[in-house]
Amino acid sequence: MAGLAYPSTRRSDHVDDYHGTTVADPYRWLEDLNAPETADWIAAQNGLTFDFLRQIAERQKIRERLIALWDYPKLGAPFRYGQQYFQFRNTGLQNQDVLYAMETPTDEGRVLIDPNTLSTDGTVALTDLAISWDARWVAYATSASGSDWRSWHVRSVETGEDLRDTLEWSKFAGTAWLPDNSGFYYGRYDAPEEGTEYAGANYNQQVYCHRLGTDQAEDELVYHRPDQPTWGFSPRVTDDGAYLVLHVSEGTDRRNRIFYRALDGAVFVELIGTLEARFDFVGNTGTVFYFHTDLEAPKGRVIAIDVARSEPEAWRTLIAEGDDTLEYVTMVHDEFVLIALHDAYHQIRRHALDGTVLEDIPLPTLGSVSALTGRREDAELFFGFSSFTTPPTAYRYDFGRGTCTVIYEPQVQFNSQPYVTEQVLATSKDGTRVPLFLVHRKDWVKDGQNPTLLYGYGGFNIPTTPSFQVARLVWLEMGGVLAVSNLRGGGEYGEAWHRAGTVHQKQNVFDDFIGCAEYLIASGVTSTRKLAIEGRSNGGLLVGACLTQRPDLFGAALPAVGVMDMLRFHKFTIGWAWVSDYGSAEDPDEFQTLYAYSPVHNTRPAIYPPTLILTGDHDDRVMPAHSYKFAAAMQVAQRGEAPILIRIQTNTGHGVGKPTQLLIEERADMWAFLVCALRMEE
Repeated sequence: MAGLAYPSTRRSDHVDDYHGTTVADPYRWLEDLNAPETADWIAAQNGLTFDFLRQIAERQKIRERLIALWDYPKLGAPFRYGQQYFQFRNTGLQNQDVLYAMETPTDEGRVLIDPNTLSTDGTVALTDLAISWDARWVAYATSASGSDWRSWHVRSVETGEDLRDTLEWSKFAGTAWLPDNSGFYYGRYDAPEEGTEYAGANYNQQVYCHRLGTDQAEDELVYHRPDQPTWGFSPRVTDDGAYLVLHVSEGTDRRNRIFYRALDGAVFVELIGTLEARFDFVGNTGTVFYFHTDLEAPKGRVIAIDVARSEPEAWRTLIAEGDDTLEYVTMVHDEFVLIALHDAYHQIRRHALDGTVLEDIPLPTLGSVSALTGRREDAELFFGFSSFTTPPTAYRYDFGRGTCTVIYEPQVQFNSQPYVTEQVLATSKDGTRVPLFLVHRKDWVKDGQNPTLLYGYGGFNIPTTPSFQVARLVWLEMGGVLAVSNLRGGGEYGEAWHRAGTVHQKQNVFDDFIGCAEYLIASGVTSTRKLAIEGRSNGGLLVGACLTQRPDLFGAALPAVGVMDMLRFHKFTIGWAWVSDYGSAEDPDEFQTLYAYSPVHNTRPAIYPPTLILTGDHDDRVMPAHSYKFAAAMQVAQRGEAPILIRIQTNTGHGVGKPTQLLIEERADMWAFLVCALRMEE
């Protein structure tokens, strides 16, 4: 590839002092997202990037194949409230999924909420909903341009008409209906100052109660801690309607507090008052509360706490910690239903309320469970199941018969028979064994010539399980190998695995990913010139850090919406919440750790592989200036001829609710870039 003439990026002489260490920040001005100079820079960079991508001959063919594979009816797992069933559907290429209401789990139903009618370009998404106990009302949240900000509305399930209720400035909190269906609890922030909606820090969340038919200004303040500006609250009303339970979080720390009060009470009891462990409220029987916790059980257990006698020595273990990680626990059919992670793939298990083991619910292959729904009194549950090559299929489990049946199986025009998924173990720098899923043709040859895409995340206790993406099918059809890593920092093996990839141990995550890349090369799966790496958000940081540490190891890089400036991430939007995983430059010791791997600050003159950086100009979770500054630094540091490009999608955010048409265009650009970068046309 011939070297490119990059747009000029002004360098300032801005310098910060961190605990006696001076750090240059020449592209600080790119943090002003509304400045005309920033807008001009975005336009110039996009002009170069899109001109480059459109000249790749294979792009149009890739785009057409993406459209063809994407265009199939999609039906999610149904869920029931009262006597009404609900389901998300998409006819194929609709920009946003549509919510249907049905009388039975499989009937034709009727459209209840179609977010595709809310904007001309599909950028307004339905991002959350809560249905009243009697299924008469649905509170639903919409978000514009991929923003995390939500506007809440209320719609009649019977008529499909909205009330006049509109609630603004909510994010990072769900809702909980009152048992009499007269209103609901929700979390919100004060309105941000104009111009800071997408970059300003989010502090001081509050819990309010909204009554139907009233103005938001009349909402009752239920709980607020101005002395604790970093606390966040998620409300839940117990199934018996007796208690309001608050899940009290502090950023993305998996540890949390639990407060509760009688629903008609005024004073909250601090049942779990310190950040000691994770406590997820599962349900209750009278005064006995059930929790999924990792207290003294890094892989999780289920305990019972009688709030009438709540001292720790009285707590009872119902389901003990086992070899597998408990990812999710709910109550259906008056029993516990668990989703467990066994070597990074899902299993569904059943336990009686006393903890007795019941039958597991069988699953067809190595894959992921999604949208498991059911209420405590139900005799059935629904869930979605998918794998790397199997699209999300809707299942119904009948507790009385003990049968699990498919109620909707999508038909994708893709032949999965030639492909196989296997799990192998790579070795990290310190000897840790790192699981790695490989998806490839059965007749592949390990000659080092397979174009291979290595994906990773490794953070925030989030597991990376086998998941279905249409775009990955096109990659496989193009002759590619898909490699998905399970790195430390994630949630595949419990809290100990997570903690081994946080703060001062964050380098372990990068070493794990590098170890996976070295395994792929050493085992003959691929070679450096045929190996691409991809990651989003925290995974974008992963790609950025590995790219700057080992530019010689990779043939291409796709860092998307990444956290790239590790010294300033905590100053914008919800970035302060990530300190539990990353640490903070405000701390002298943590500053040294962050400074050692921060991609923006470790970009040095070198020969870098072809790199396509992706972000959205309305991203209010990971501010796009992270990617802007990284792109500017990389373009200056590039000593080879490979392109360093940034693709800035306008009018979109971090990724949630991105319209189908934009997802297809983005993937067409990414795969076309890899065709060129990995010389796949040869």
